[in-house]
Amino acid sequence: MEHEKWQANRDRNCPEDAARLLATVPEWFGQPDSNAAYIRDAQTLDTWTVRNERGEVLGLTLVSHHFQHVSEVHLTVVSKNAHGCGIGTAMLQAIEVDARHRGVKLLEVKTLGPSHPDRGYAQTRRFYKKFGFLPLEETDLWGAETPCLIMVKPLTS
Repeated sequence: MEHEKWQANRDRNCPEDAARLLATVPEWFGQPDSNAAYIRDAQTLDTWTVRNERGEVLGLTLVSHHFQHVSEVHLTVVSKNAHGCGIGTAMLQAIEVDARHRGVKLLEVKTLGPSHPDRGYAQTRRFYKKFGFLPLEETDLWGAETPCLIMVKPLTS
């Protein structure tokens, strides 16, 4: 898939698309219980998507709002055949613009921590760091075998 300028938009809830996209990247999302929870979350959380010219969802991000000043990127998933094309970046940029407009001061994301040797998640952390997220804390929130890295991005008006 070639690079092009993608448009991310707030969208309707689309759990079917979340399920389809998650299935394309089992190396990142291979835990059935977690995937089922993400699919349930896709029924209620703030949903942002990038669609191709046929209207097919290529990327989906779910956002939760914990406080007026904090929003969390709860899930970002891009179809495996569309990785590296700017879809994730388009969604994060749109979410950040929206968050700033609503007065959000911090964006948060949780991902697999660096003490775990998974190379795919090393790539995920580099993506978020490139976008301005800073590592805040690695915790055992998800259990000792699955270290959770909390990353934040301060937003200025």
